[in-house]
Amino acid sequence: MKIELLFLGKTKDSFLSEGIDEYYSRLTHYVSVSVKILKVKGKAQWNDTITREQEGRLLLGHVPAGAFKVVLDSRGRQFTSEEMVALIDGWEQQGMKQVSFLIGGALGLSNEVVQGADLLFSLSRMTFTHDMTRLFLLEQLYRAFTIKAGEKYHK
Repeated sequence: MKIELLFLGKTKDSFLSEGIDEYYSRLTHYVSVSVKILKVKGKAQWNDTITREQEGRLLLGHVPAGAFKVVLDSRGRQFTSEEMVALIDGWEQQGMKQVSFLIGGALGLSNEVVQGADLLFSLSRMTFTHDMTRLFLLEQLYRAFTIKAGEKYHK
């Protein structure tokens, strides 16, 4: 199984970038993972609705055909760490080739992205910046894979 994370724009804060790089590097020891940084052009000329729609089209346009789409949204389903492991195990047992995680921009997600999700996933009911969400998601994926491997990081 391959995991792909789709991000809109570069991470602004260096301390978050460093954390993202660290957990990405750690995660590569357990699973094939890639991060795509997508650039939105013309954004300054749009209102919020158009920005969300254009960002949504960009995100969906980079999801490979047949990939399972996990869309991060505070209204989505929350998982414990152990439930996350079970979710990943289920994907592997189903022979899922690719899981794509989509994180919206600062203005959130378009309806098209939310409605097109195979799983609406929440890290918390709280709202985080999209940059923090990237770090939290990578850390939680890393945590799940260390649990699967029976390693001590989880405790």
